[in-house]
Amino acid sequence: MSEAGPAIDPIHQFHINVIAPLSIGGVDASFTNASLFMVIILAVIAFIMLLGTSGEHIVPNRLQTLAEMSYEFVASTVRQTAGEAGMKFFPFVFSVFMFVFFSNLIGLVPYTFTVTSQIIVTFAFAAFIILLVLAYGFYKNGAHFLRLFVPSGVSPILLPFIVLIEIISFASRPISLSVRLFANMLAGHITLKVFGGFVTLLLGAGVYALLAPLPLIGIVLLTAFELLVAFLQAYVFAILTCVYLNDAIHPGH
Repeated sequence: MSEAGPAIDPIHQFHINVIAPLSIGGVDASFTNASLFMVIILAVIAFIMLLGTSGEHIVPNRLQTLAEMSYEFVASTVRQTAGEAGMKFFPFVFSVFMFVFFSNLIGLVPYTFTVTSQIIVTFAFAAFIILLVLAYGFYKNGAHFLRLFVPSGVSPILLPFIVLIEIISFASRPISLSVRLFANMLAGHITLKVFGGFVTLLLGAGVYALLAPLPLIGIVLLTAFELLVAFLQAYVFAILTCVYLNDAIHPGH
């Protein structure tokens, strides 16, 4: 591969690179670029929240405003979706929203790594959420939690088919939740990389260099769109988490 290859290759940005090799009991536990950016994301979130809530100013500074807006936004989302009973899960939902949002946001910075573009990361989050729903659902409601799969007012003839559909729908939740986030991040970053490659190729194509501003404008517009997508995907991930947790709190249809 030529030196220009990795710069144009749209898939190169998603490669997992080992920084510090480590094997524990035959299991590869190496510290990678994905691990590094997870640590960076957590550090950024901790910095914003700790400094933003460390003092009460009559006129809030930027960090305090950001921290308060994040808190109120997620709190209102939890209340509207899962009610006051869902507020016991607020720390968890807030952590999920902030991590996904800043993962998406930091991934837009050149030469960084988008953690949420890895299906194993998004699926791990989604699987943990569904396991939490199941565990809390049975803990709080016992066998009554199974009413989640038995809608009321359904004909006894159709009931077995409806129950089967409900079970399949529930089992597909971690797949849909993880793939939605992963696919949006993957597609957006590949598109940005492809447009960037067009700019590079046109600049080195003699007279066609005059056309280079066209894909450059496209990059600017796509970056603005990706900023919106970064927030929307974090919001969708958080609100679906609230919806699923609401099923554990109120399993009856």
